[in-house]
Amino acid sequence: MNGAVKLSIMQVLSAYLFILILLLIVKRRGLNREKEIIISTTRMTLQLILTGYILTYILKNPNPFITLLVISIMEIFAIQNIIKRSKTKLSYELKKVVVFSMIVGTLFTLFYFILIVINIKPWYNPQYFIPLAGMIIGNSMTGISLGINKLIDGFKNQVDVIECSLMLGASPKDACKPILDNAFDSAILPTINSMVGMGIVFLPGMMTGQILSGSSPLVAIEYQIAIMLGILGSVSISVIIFLLFGYKTFFNNRMQIKREEL
Repeated sequence: MNGAVKLSIMQVLSAYLFILILLLIVKRRGLNREKEIIISTTRMTLQLILTGYILTYILKNPNPFITLLVISIMEIFAIQNIIKRSKTKLSYELKKVVVFSMIVGTLFTLFYFILIVINIKPWYNPQYFIPLAGMIIGNSMTGISLGINKLIDGFKNQVDVIECSLMLGASPKDACKPILDNAFDSAILPTINSMVGMGIVFLPGMMTGQILSGSSPLVAIEYQIAIMLGILGSVSISVIIFLLFGYKTFFNNRMQIKREEL
């Protein structure tokens, strides 16, 4: 099979026609999103170009320290993005839970996938490690972001119900169970929905990239199945860790809700 078609600069520039179409639509509809679209498009372009040059160097010079540095940067930016995307300001305790859940959930899944599922040698091979880390960290970031918003909204909307349950003798964990269940369900639902339509409604990015690069569709399918299961596992582990530790930050030592943080 032939490899991917090499695009010229003019071919890439021609794809920006879709941005012009979008700008025309939002302007005609009076949505006032032009500045945001231009900034996001510019950032995407510059970030991807810079990433391309960096990855070219890293792939040609594999090094465990460089690979771990890249993963650390990914984790830092993902955690910062989670905190920024929160609807309300997070407490210091909840931020620590975010950091802990992201690091434990994503790294456990990533190293299990690298060492057991694919069995890459050397383990720090950036050709596999960095793309897989990006998919796992990115999806876990989205899952925890959804979980945070649902958790906070649940506490705000049901604070009286929780306090009533506590007065009747329920533990904080039991009183918050419906909120935690709803937050977990909301966090993993996008990943489950993407799995439902995968292969019929759309071809995922990893599989498409492998096919374009000349890999057999059957090999691409094997990798895609494995990585989707890994993503689901990472999201599930990261979110459940966050929720199981996160809800405790809303209570004081006397098992009372900290209303000032809602």
